[in-house]
Amino acid sequence: MNKTMNEITKTTKLDNVGYDIRGPVAEEAARMAREGIDVIALNTGNPPTFGFFAPESIERAICDNIRDSEGYSDSYGIPEAIDAIRAYSESKGIEGLGYGDVFTGNGVSELISISLQALINTGDEILVPTPDYPLWTSVTTLCGGNARGYICDESADWAPDIADIKRKITPRTKAIVVINPNNPTGALYSRDNIAEIMNVAREHGLVVFADEIYDRLLFDGAVHHSCAAVAPDVFTVTFNGLSKSHMLAGFRCGWMVISGDRERAADYIEGIRMLSSMRLCANVPSQSVVKVALDDAYSAAPLLRPGGRLYEQRAFIYEAMNEIPGLSSTKPKAAFYLFPRIDIKRFNIRDDERFVLDFLHEHHVLVTHGRGFNWPEPDHFRIVYLPPLEDLWSIAGKMSRFLCEYVQE
Repeated sequence: MNKTMNEITKTTKLDNVGYDIRGPVAEEAARMAREGIDVIALNTGNPPTFGFFAPESIERAICDNIRDSEGYSDSYGIPEAIDAIRAYSESKGIEGLGYGDVFTGNGVSELISISLQALINTGDEILVPTPDYPLWTSVTTLCGGNARGYICDESADWAPDIADIKRKITPRTKAIVVINPNNPTGALYSRDNIAEIMNVAREHGLVVFADEIYDRLLFDGAVHHSCAAVAPDVFTVTFNGLSKSHMLAGFRCGWMVISGDRERAADYIEGIRMLSSMRLCANVPSQSVVKVALDDAYSAAPLLRPGGRLYEQRAFIYEAMNEIPGLSSTKPKAAFYLFPRIDIKRFNIRDDERFVLDFLHEHHVLVTHGRGFNWPEPDHFRIVYLPPLEDLWSIAGKMSRFLCEYVQE
């Protein structure tokens, strides 16, 4: 275990810091990297950076189809991709999908932007989980809307607080975002919890945005329940893609599926179609791998079982963080994130951004502060546990040594 920093970071050296989360800490890490400092970047879920690569069948598919992918496709996507997405969605219990109900995109991020632009008028409100994947809040704000955070309850394995959701609804509320499995907490919601959320949406006529991109990265035999399958009558936009489950973050290959009461949402659907056609089409070479990928939708399963790399890395980082005095964490059930709680009284922490910046400067490890995910208190941070075990062992040691003497002034 006596590795040099260069050896430890050879597969995790900072390349494109801030891909998911931008701000002063990410910019500082990028500056350090430009000056030749090796920074271990645990702020983005970018699997290839840490030695996770797509199955060879996908690499062959994009090469075999590259000549046929040189022109524009239909704005919805190529037929083979649409058919594969429909079949996968139906396998999850999402029923009654037609050709015009599926939209391919340059990653889920582009489709989130399209879906919110088509919905929001100035002053409209969108309910977003707290903590959230911050793109939802950012795009809502850019569209002139207001993101209202509903609490996810750490004491209940980060399940959404239904009572808080109900309290946050106003006459301006247009939609509710459900991120399940959740980023940044790694939580997986029960069917009952989803059913309660969908009941609220039904009662108040809300659009449901179901961000489900981690649905194939589940541990311990857990089962994922799609919002649209739990409540087929509720108008739902379901987002998914290949960036995480098939280690294809750079391919920008995502999709969204609309289901439920389309008649009530006819104008909104027309807006989505217009915005989708305005960008002509999604990346066609990436679309060419969708069928191959979804024919083997659970290719990452061996990594998630005992002995698999992600399973063992999750077990290690969860135990290691909980062994450090002043830290505690709920065990994630999905994805590849840990969201530890910091004892802010013990360390006198008033500014969690300052906390992660101090850790970066002292130990050259980049994590993301909790308020970067719109968590209201300075008492959490997120770790991406994609690096190999030996790297995580080193990182845990650095955090332990850092906190032995750390007190925020």
